[in-house]
Amino acid sequence: MLNKEKFEFRNIRKDEVDQAVEIEQICFPPNEACSREHISERIEAVPELFLVAIDKETGRIAGFLNGLSTKEGTFRDAFFTDISLNDPAGENVMLLGLDVLPEYRGQGLARELVYQYAVREKKNGRQRLILTCLEEKVKMYLKFGLTDRGIANSTWGGEEWHEMVYSLDAL
Repeated sequence: MLNKEKFEFRNIRKDEVDQAVEIEQICFPPNEACSREHISERIEAVPELFLVAIDKETGRIAGFLNGLSTKEGTFRDAFFTDISLNDPAGENVMLLGLDVLPEYRGQGLARELVYQYAVREKKNGRQRLILTCLEEKVKMYLKFGLTDRGIANSTWGGEEWHEMVYSLDAL
């Protein structure tokens, strides 16, 4: 069970780029990890679509969730690399990465990040969160309240992905 009092949840700050890049490299293998360039572009363009969990004891990022908004309803790989696809008026958020450092895993932090992100984005008028995940993560996301749409239109990192959707109507 997550001790929420241990964390501060907020938008990322532009001076936290290095931490975000480091965490991405720890959490994903090289073929799946987002590049420094693309993380930097996202943080510069849409810091409000990054939600970080800051460990209050250390002042460092323990995990984060990030995405971009769009009117599109299906995930495509270009969302990972082209921040110009962000549409502030979009009703959907394509989630581009859920990163939790290994020492914070198994405590419910990933679930809390997804939940808080969903609540925030519903307040912002969004209708759905959409993401892709590998087969072994499908059960985890189902527990978080997402629905599996089946195999995604994504070959990011040379992998086969499932497309998952979180309908914000449920909140």
